[in-house]
Amino acid sequence: MRVIERIEDLRAACDIERAAGRSIGLVPTMGYFHSGHRSLMRNAREGTDFVVVTLFVNPMQFGPDEDLDAYPRDIAGDLAAATEERADVLFMPSVSEMYPLGPQKTTVGVSSLTEGLCGRARPHHFDGVTTVVTKLFNIVGPSAAYFGRKDFQQLAVLRWMVRDLDLPVEVIGCPLIRENDGLAMSSRNAYLSSEERAAAPALFASLVEATEVMRDGERDSAVVEKLVSDAIGKNSLLDIEYVEVCDALTLQRLDEIDGEVVIALAAGAGRARLIDNVVLRVDGLLVEADLGMRIGLDPSE
Repeated sequence: MRVIERIEDLRAACDIERAAGRSIGLVPTMGYFHSGHRSLMRNAREGTDFVVVTLFVNPMQFGPDEDLDAYPRDIAGDLAAATEERADVLFMPSVSEMYPLGPQKTTVGVSSLTEGLCGRARPHHFDGVTTVVTKLFNIVGPSAAYFGRKDFQQLAVLRWMVRDLDLPVEVIGCPLIRENDGLAMSSRNAYLSSEERAAAPALFASLVEATEVMRDGERDSAVVEKLVSDAIGKNSLLDIEYVEVCDALTLQRLDEIDGEVVIALAAGAGRARLIDNVVLRVDGLLVEADLGMRIGLDPSE
């Protein structure tokens, strides 16, 4: 694996691969790799010829009171993980390399989809995400880019951005990866105390409970949202930010549940902000749920 820090070197390496007829897969990350990140790299390895993993803690997507300086980092561990997953390049630019003139005067924004859910509490976050991802698309020129479904709103926003701007990149959503007890894997889980870590699986348990009541015929979003909120609210260590049932494409809240929907939630647990979701396909009495994959468990469990 080659470690690259300069944009011009990465662009040159990717130009050589494309000229040789090889497809390029991009895995954008902020590092501190866990099994979810590794699954993205494996998907890229299986789907493309040349895999570029980027490691950049992007200041544009952090608010003034957020955890930019404290964000977990483990460069040695990340290098080892990317090597084990057979990435061809690990791109590790500095902030000055990505933003040489200081704060961007040109940004990329997606309206409507970024205003609700996480966007309410983090009003500038998604502009930072879409801007840096657009820059990476322009630098790398991938045929496919791989993102996890844990950040469902981010995935939806990026898909709309690619469609609206006619970018020649396929945005591929990969399964949400969970710990054995159901907690969605996240670099920020490192912030959890032992008590908070023990409480955090209540988020997943509430989504499982919501899925079951929908399989029993419940189609009122307000009822499902209250059920999830009440289940999480039983634990004093978890502070609910939002629970919403939304259309999976537009992210607009639904009154009645039908078609492809997402139940999305966010909650605080000490220093950590946790997000989770379940995607459901609802057709009459039939409910199919994508609850993600739990590490170490048989997929049928």
